[in-house]
Parts: sequence; structure tokens; C-alpha cells
Amino acid sequence: MAVTRTFSIIKPDATRRNLTGAVTKMLEEAGLRVVASKRIQMSKEQAEGFYAVHKERPFFGELVEFMTSGPVVVQVLEGEDAVARNRKVMGATNPADADEGTIRKTFAESIEANSVHGSDSDENAKIEIDFFFKPEEIVG
Repeated sequence: MAVTRTFSIIKPDATRRNLTGAVTKMLEEAGLRVVASKRIQMSKEQAEGFYAVHKERPFFGELVEFMTSGPVVVQVLEGEDAVARNRKVMGATNPADADEGTIRKTFAESIEANSVHGSDSDENAKIEIDFFFKPEEIVG
């Protein structure tokens, strides 16, 4: 398998509870390497732009409000089949359905406050990475 990159967000529910290090440790133990990371306060415009694909969904407003409610940590992760590896360690979107030992089973508060976001494809990973990072900010 090829070494690829994916995008990750440690969401406000996790940063509020000081879980950035614990989440990152789980990512690294899963074979992913952090090649870019920054803690930001997402603006309403950033959140609306990032989640534009969900604009017509009934939860869009709540999602934007949640993602701007506190700091997040945006990261570029690198590893063998990074998208699939990250999605496996994150666990199911609904923490009740997530496997034991996954980030969401361990840390999520609810389906909405589920602690992490991860790209769902290599194509979306590139789009999401480019949304938050300049090429020179990624040092692998």
C-alpha cells in the first residue's frame, strides 16, 4: 500500500476536555504521523465553507454553531492508506455503534459531539487539507 495523506479535525468537544494529546496518541499508535497541525478558532465563514456539502441538510446550522463553539485542532496525517486507517481508528459516526478502542467510542459525547472528523476519500482529503493548510505548512 502507498503512503498517503488525510485530514483530521479534533473537534470542540474534545479540545474543551483537553483531549488533544490523547486523540493524537491514538492516531499515532494506529500508524499515522502528524505532518501538520494547528489549533484554530474556526470562523462562521470557515465552518460554512468547509461543510458546504451539507448546506441543505437540516443539521447544517447546528453543525456550524458547534464547530465554531470552541477551538479545534486541524491536522494532516500521513501513513499507509491514511484515509482508511484514520476512519478505522475514529470509529463509527455514532459513538454507540463505534468499536471498542476507537476514538469515538472512547471520547465522544454524542453523535453530534463525536470528537473527531476525518476525510472520507483521498479526493476529499486533498480538498480538506488545501482548505486549511498551505503547502509550506506541511512538513513530512
